[in-house]
Amino acid sequence: MNDIDLNLLIALDVLLEEGSVTAAAKRLNLSASAMSRTLKRLREATGDPLLVRAGRGLVPTPHASSLRDRVHELARESRSILRPRPHDLDLSTLERTFTLRTNASFVERFSVPLVNTIAEAAPRVCLRFVPKPTKAIEPLREGQLDLEIGVVETTAPELLTRGLFQDRFVGVAGQGHPLLDDAITPQRLAACRHVMASPSGEFTGPMEQALSALSLDREFGVIVPGFSDALRIARHTDRVTLVPHSCLMPVRRHEDPKPLVMFELPAPIDPFTISALWHPRLGADPAHRWFRELVISTCRAAYGET
Repeated sequence: MNDIDLNLLIALDVLLEEGSVTAAAKRLNLSASAMSRTLKRLREATGDPLLVRAGRGLVPTPHASSLRDRVHELARESRSILRPRPHDLDLSTLERTFTLRTNASFVERFSVPLVNTIAEAAPRVCLRFVPKPTKAIEPLREGQLDLEIGVVETTAPELLTRGLFQDRFVGVAGQGHPLLDDAITPQRLAACRHVMASPSGEFTGPMEQALSALSLDREFGVIVPGFSDALRIARHTDRVTLVPHSCLMPVRRHEDPKPLVMFELPAPIDPFTISALWHPRLGADPAHRWFRELVISTCRAAYGET
């Protein structure tokens, strides 16, 4: 199609509507001479005179008359396709499933406010949480996911991100644990028995790195997949654990006979940002824009950030 100029389609539609080179030129913001040259190109492209003089005006040839409706519809569709899409979004009738990939702790702490907010604003929207056994970016690239929630650890340059809130690791022990009786030092913390959350099952993590920097080691004994599991064990045993601060809000203490006690860590660990990630293929989609802004604002409000 290198020799086809689709602008001719628009010009032909206007010429057939106006029946006048001068009037068509005015509508298209062209000079009369430029419009005449366009009509000449149309005649060469179609092999038909298209518009011929009759008195002081122009009348369509039979071939032009047969093309009128088709040309008008094609021109209308072309304008519609190439015009910026409208951003009006009727949430009351929106029917769509949004898929978030995140860990179980995020679901436990933020799913209720998200579900309630979405149900109130867009009752026909379905929210689907899926686990992330890996952090592969292919599901985002292929459109299988709407959002990824977590710490940004990808080098994929095309992914877009927005921070939800800043989190930090804190220590947790059951009420009455001996560690809480005195000042918590790296040595006393390292001497405790620990339960560690590790989705991969590896004996590594932020606290290990911090204590190792102080030439201290700690005893694990128990490795569990998620932070909720680690908190449950810490609540009912003499184990202590490290979890993101966001995992502790809200804690439904009335369900547990032994409340948890949070303490700040004696060894410095840098805070980290929980973010939403999405692929630019969805960046301009009005429904997705509404959804991701809702997730961001809801999570920030639930965590106490603005």
